[in-house]
Amino acid sequence: MDALTFLIDGFQTALQPHNLFFAFLGVLIGTAVGVLPGIGPMSGVALLIPVTASMTSGLDPAQAATSSIILLAGVYYGAMYGGSTTSILLNTPGESSSVVTTLDGYQMAKQGRAGAALAIAAIGSFVAGLVSLIALVLLAEPLSNVALKFGPAEYFSLMLLGLAAVSGLAGNSMTKAWMMTVFGLLLSTIGLDNVSGVARFTYNISFLYGGLEFLTVAVGLFALGEVFKAILHKEKNDGEIAKIGRILPSKAEAKESVGPIARGSLLGFFVGVLPGAGATLASFFSYIMEKKLSKTPEKFGKGTIAGVAAPESANNAASGGAMIPLLTLGIPGSGTTAILMGALIMYNVQPGPLLFDEHPDVAWGLIASMFIGNVMLLILNMPLVKIFAKIIETPTKYLLPLIVAISVFGVYAVQVTIFDVFLLIGFGLLGYLLAQHDFPLAPLVLGLVLGPMIENNMRRALTASNGDFMVFFEKPISLVLLIIAFLWIVVPFIMKLKGKSIIVNEDM
Repeated sequence: MDALTFLIDGFQTALQPHNLFFAFLGVLIGTAVGVLPGIGPMSGVALLIPVTASMTSGLDPAQAATSSIILLAGVYYGAMYGGSTTSILLNTPGESSSVVTTLDGYQMAKQGRAGAALAIAAIGSFVAGLVSLIALVLLAEPLSNVALKFGPAEYFSLMLLGLAAVSGLAGNSMTKAWMMTVFGLLLSTIGLDNVSGVARFTYNISFLYGGLEFLTVAVGLFALGEVFKAILHKEKNDGEIAKIGRILPSKAEAKESVGPIARGSLLGFFVGVLPGAGATLASFFSYIMEKKLSKTPEKFGKGTIAGVAAPESANNAASGGAMIPLLTLGIPGSGTTAILMGALIMYNVQPGPLLFDEHPDVAWGLIASMFIGNVMLLILNMPLVKIFAKIIETPTKYLLPLIVAISVFGVYAVQVTIFDVFLLIGFGLLGYLLAQHDFPLAPLVLGLVLGPMIENNMRRALTASNGDFMVFFEKPISLVLLIIAFLWIVVPFIMKLKGKSIIVNEDM
């Protein structure tokens, strides 16, 4: 009952007119941030911290902290909604967690089912938001105790499992998927070594010291790759695209989405709770899980509604889940929550175990505002589906320059270097060439994301154990994760050797 009393107090805070305004502004800006490829939630939240500081300057410190964090969190989960829009309509992920949505969402749009895909993405996001918030209220304390048990060895094994699971995104050839995964891991080593400070693969180019910007690679491979394909193959779609008829999904589509939305919401929440895992990993995992559970796995990648419902639910649930380590442990689970943590500290509010005792108004006000923000997002996004869906009817000659402009602007805005723009073009060409030869792009992106995390956790674990690799097998959680990862790789090969190609196709 205690949590319920606090939640009611939280709603009283969140329903104050100025806080409602901040929540609405946050989710509105967040949706826009999500729709623009390149300006991810991280850049959006960071850009708005100085703005919120000046907007809340007239309020007393506690109120200012609550209002600011309500707006900034609104940008965070609003961007999760918005990111699906461009993924579905233009095959351009608005932010990294929407990469998986492109696989089926864009195929649906090409079949004239853009309205249904966008509606299911919005409904899935809404349900996931509610699920993760209810779970956040109930599980904040017990889950923070579990998260404390995860050390570097456990994280290393979890990330390895993530890479092993990439075989589920493999397209037709598992070998090609592994090649792309290793390529992604290799790219992730570029830059200054975190521990020793040695420059690796930088060739004295100062721009490479910080490593490859994830966004540059993702936007290049997916968005510009699509542009090069359209130009080089003279793809014309001057208004000849199937009309977007119904906005709401058909009964069959709605029925088909129930399971993926429920499973994606739960999985996404628990992945989000683990610091460092984040929404991108949650969306990859849920897509792989749906493909494994599906009776028709061959439909994935060709425009099945489950391929949109599951990852979209998962990435929204993960943004709710990521709030748990932030609020209860003071450990940011992702780049965006790290910036939110910085904003809280700026207002003299220290996230961590004491937050709920010392500043219950901030903690519960934020949780309640996320309920309200989710409702606002659904009301905002459902009527706008038709407007967003119109984008795809734009003739290619207008659409391609627009995609290029948004991509270049988004990538340039992150680090403000022309070098990143050249990298973007390079990865665009690479993405086109790889796609032409049936190399899957998703494993490359995941390898790039997980590479630094795998390396850091491995080195931390080995430092603690004086270089003894047995540390990964002696910790029970780590051992279980490693065994699952090993089976994930080996079972499809054994099936293949036995000649059961049908099952292999499911695994690939």
